[in-house]
Amino acid sequence: MAVFSRKPKAQKLQTLNELDPLLKSGKPVLLDFMQIGCAPCQVMDGIVNELAREYGESAHIVKVDVAKVPGAAQAFAVRSTPTFVLLGTAPAKKSKKARQRAAQDGGQPRNKSKKITPRWRTTGLVKKDALRRVLESNGASRV
Repeated sequence: MAVFSRKPKAQKLQTLNELDPLLKSGKPVLLDFMQIGCAPCQVMDGIVNELAREYGESAHIVKVDVAKVPGAAQAFAVRSTPTFVLLGTAPAKKSKKARQRAAQDGGQPRNKSKKITPRWRTTGLVKKDALRRVLESNGASRV
């Protein structure tokens, strides 16, 4: 019998290609761009791991070490750490004509494609409540 059990932590990204399956799941993805020697990143590390435990399978909480993941800082325009980016799926915006056609078709949209978009972004120390609000407003729920 194990007295101490391991608590789940945020996923660590090794390459940007590992993001694709997470984004395709349709769940919100919170990216924490961090560095090992960064003092504010170390403060946020515990908070990010707590969020990963609290939201479990309803959201993907991911840490990205900008020094170890090539191209991550450039792809997301990270200039300082910690930087948080929430990615989620948002329905594609429809033009006025597309809305009129959908109304003529009985309200059924013709194109149900969704686009992965950055939904929220911030840099520096962030309160845990602010991160919770952002996750929950994008579809995550606590376990």
